[in-house]
Amino acid sequence: MKRSSWISMATLLLAAYVAVPLALGGNQYVMSMVVAALIIGGVAMSWALLGNLGGMVSFGHAAFFGVGAYVSALATVKLGVPVFAAMLLGGAGAAIAAVIMLPVLRLRGPYFALAILAYAHIFRILATEWSSVTGGAGGINNIPTLPTVFGFDLASKTGAYLVVLTLVVCCAFAYGRIRASHYGIALRAMHDSEDATRVVGVNSTLLKGAMLLVSAFMAGLFGAFNAHYINFLEPDYAFNSLWVTLPIVAAIFGGYRTILGPVLGAVVVYLVDQLIFKSLIPTGHQLVLGVLLVAMIVFSPNGLLPLLQKWLKNMFQAKEKAHA
Repeated sequence: MKRSSWISMATLLLAAYVAVPLALGGNQYVMSMVVAALIIGGVAMSWALLGNLGGMVSFGHAAFFGVGAYVSALATVKLGVPVFAAMLLGGAGAAIAAVIMLPVLRLRGPYFALAILAYAHIFRILATEWSSVTGGAGGINNIPTLPTVFGFDLASKTGAYLVVLTLVVCCAFAYGRIRASHYGIALRAMHDSEDATRVVGVNSTLLKGAMLLVSAFMAGLFGAFNAHYINFLEPDYAFNSLWVTLPIVAAIFGGYRTILGPVLGAVVVYLVDQLIFKSLIPTGHQLVLGVLLVAMIVFSPNGLLPLLQKWLKNMFQAKEKAHA
């Protein structure tokens, strides 16, 4: 990365970690909305990773989100595992669930998407019927909250924001490393011609499977965080289709071929919907989001983040010409 890019990234992180809590920390409602937006953004990033690198469109990320939530919740409630360790187990549990789905990698396009969606329904039914372990339709109550570290309560809205922001940053860093690696180059080459990459010795099935596991781990991690953030869990919530539709909308709106585009899309879409449109149009407020998404696809198919980057670049160039 160029020096200017590192400076921009450091400034952005400093603003995210310091400026946002200082500006919004006193407003618990808005801060809770920001936390929810980042959870959706994290799932959107995991969905975009699978689509951008793996070349697979998934309608079943609710399965990974829900499995991660249940594994983490059960690990803390029944086994007494510390919360952060349980969250990692939740991500691992989601990755194991993805291993079960590996046979569907032979499918392509809508067939793969529908097969993954079917798995999500299977896991929801399993969580409902296996009441001796999961609590059934009644779910799990009194899930341990995020801990207090060095006297700072991470279960507070500000603490939860810092935790979920750190998860987003770590996942974005991992995504960037994968995309910049030789494997990432091979995966992107597969988009043009999977058969051609196989001819030159690339094991496309293995790479796609690896991306499915990484994507599942990320989604499960955010599902696990959410379980400890809200302190309860039940099947219809954990495996709700909203954990698929909202991340997809956010990823496309923000720019799913970029790393942080899905997160930006989630923050903009969710906050605008909850803080503005919902108060103006209590019934049917999500219709406005549909209009905005269509407008974004028509006028900027690459999403919001590339559009902002282009606008900022043109603005800086105009300033340089003015000073020249």
